[in-house]
Amino acid sequence: MRSPDSRPRDPSGEPAAAPPASEPSEPSEPSVRERALGALTGLALGDALGMPTQSMSPALIRRHYGAITGLRDAVAEQPVAPSMPAGSVTDDTEQALILAGLLIDGGGRIDPHRLADALLTWEDGMRARGSLDLLGPSTKLALERVRAGADPRRTGREGTTNGAAMRVAPVGIAFCLDSADDALARAVHASCLVTHDTRQGFEAAGLIAAAVSAAVDGADAVSAVAAALDFVTAHPDEGHWTEKASVAARARLALETSRGLHGDALAEHLRTCVGTSVESAESVPCALVIVREFAHRPLDGLCFAAELGGDTDTIAAMAGAILGASSPRLLPAEPVRQVLERSGLELAPVCEALLAIRSGSRGPAESAPEGRQS
Repeated sequence: MRSPDSRPRDPSGEPAAAPPASEPSEPSEPSVRERALGALTGLALGDALGMPTQSMSPALIRRHYGAITGLRDAVAEQPVAPSMPAGSVTDDTEQALILAGLLIDGGGRIDPHRLADALLTWEDGMRARGSLDLLGPSTKLALERVRAGADPRRTGREGTTNGAAMRVAPVGIAFCLDSADDALARAVHASCLVTHDTRQGFEAAGLIAAAVSAAVDGADAVSAVAAALDFVTAHPDEGHWTEKASVAARARLALETSRGLHGDALAEHLRTCVGTSVESAESVPCALVIVREFAHRPLDGLCFAAELGGDTDTIAAMAGAILGASSPRLLPAEPVRQVLERSGLELAPVCEALLAIRSGSRGPAESAPEGRQS
């Protein structure tokens, strides 16, 4: 026996027409969680891609590796990470995770004594393992003073290199760019205090943290860079004066003079006119130019950074944090998997805890009571 027709009927008694097939829905935008995880993932991926070439010249990179198109084992001649396996991260990722842990444990506050102790413990551990990947020049000088008994709130007043910028991405995840109480600026300054309490240190870290924060909130890569420049400009009095060039001014100049350059021409311009050294006024502008150029091609951009020569792991890590936050779904799955497995990284729980701070559930951030320059 045939089942009765149970379709809804129109007023005439005839079965109603079937509803039209729904149009395919537009892909959803990445969530805040995806973007936050993308920031740490992009940082680690960039770090690992730049690991085999760090501190090498372009000529040596070409001789030992040819074109960089993905993760590579470091050659025995690598000056910092000889023979390190493909997918290994360096101090950039490890110190970022140290900073993330301090933020999480402190409910958004970075204690300068705990940061100094954590960095010293990290270097002691690296040295015990025979690693050559130790603290950078500004951080090393500051922490030598801490070991000698100096107050860690006063040891960073000469640091102008990129050590604060390379590790600051967790601050950008933990704090909103437009927080009413200026929490992001206070947290950036607290992250710089021990090792890079200079105008250049704050500008460098502020540019990376603010760009990550803007991207976590949904900005595209180009808009995130513009927002970061505005953020730093709005905080002109952070950090102690040094005679070095302004990182923000150099970044604006680098972005302007590199406009319209691509490929080898862009690489040569960055090497000769912008710089790829550990100095913040070189490496941070270089990273921001790469973010703009490769906004929709993060893997290409990070490989490009790895071929530049100089501080390749840090330049790629900083660019990777912004590119990963702005376009997390464009990060390549297989290289990411390899980095996470090789380096034993579990980034999702870290991001969840940082986002809890961002949402206010862990309380407001507080910077150290001393060390700010009015």
